[in-house]
Amino acid sequence: MEPLRVPGPGRRARRLPVLLALLALTVTPAPVRATAVPDDCRRPVAQPAAPTGMSGAVNRRIATSERVVALTFNAAWDDSGVPEVLGVLRRHKAPATFFMTGRFAERHPAAARAIAAEHGVASHSYRHPDFAGLTRQEACREVRRADRAIRRATGAVPLPFFRFPYSSVPPERLADVNALGFADVEYSADTNGYLGERGGMTVAKAVSRALDALGPGEIVQMHVGAGDGGPGLDAPALPLIIDTVRARGYRVVDLRALLKPPLPGRGPRTWPASGRR
Repeated sequence: MEPLRVPGPGRRARRLPVLLALLALTVTPAPVRATAVPDDCRRPVAQPAAPTGMSGAVNRRIATSERVVALTFNAAWDDSGVPEVLGVLRRHKAPATFFMTGRFAERHPAAARAIAAEHGVASHSYRHPDFAGLTRQEACREVRRADRAIRRATGAVPLPFFRFPYSSVPPERLADVNALGFADVEYSADTNGYLGERGGMTVAKAVSRALDALGPGEIVQMHVGAGDGGPGLDAPALPLIIDTVRARGYRVVDLRALLKPPLPGRGPRTWPASGRR
């Protein structure tokens, strides 16, 4: 009996690995599409755009030689003090600009709408982070998110001004904010009224801090809401600040007047043209 023979691979079987190898060399793999990362810094947000002369600078005063003062308020915590501040401004026929965070606008939409109904509103970021610790994309995302939140809550178009939290203005992040169409507006005097009595402040001290640096183009920073030191003192200090500023020959002006054409609002409309340096 002949031994059992196991048939070996035929010619076709032997050629199959060669054919597969050649096929692998000739087939072009389909390109892998990278997931597009949205560039939050790509195009301007602010409408209208900020005055060109303010871009690229940390603006702590209005560029003018006229005896004018701008009152500004930050709104980042709760809405306590808002009715009192608006009432004082109304009775004194004084304009102000409110820099609010996106979270404030979302959490206190009624207060945000009441503010925007009488005064200009601008951005103070969304979460109130220190921009020194943010990347370019994170910073631009803060600006965009705040802009959307303020628009939704107030029904108004925010001014093309931005105030950095903690007045921390890294040059790289300033360039990012400017690229989105916003000019930085900081301050030359801070009342520190937000510290409250538990923080060592009094109404008299808040008024004094507002007036110590009084000069042409001063920008005063105040706050609405209660900080860690209890109820803020800016609302009770505000009447005396306005009265003293005017008694010294200064006018309280609206930052909206810096825009061309100026947005509707209170305050003189001619002072920037005659006094800008």
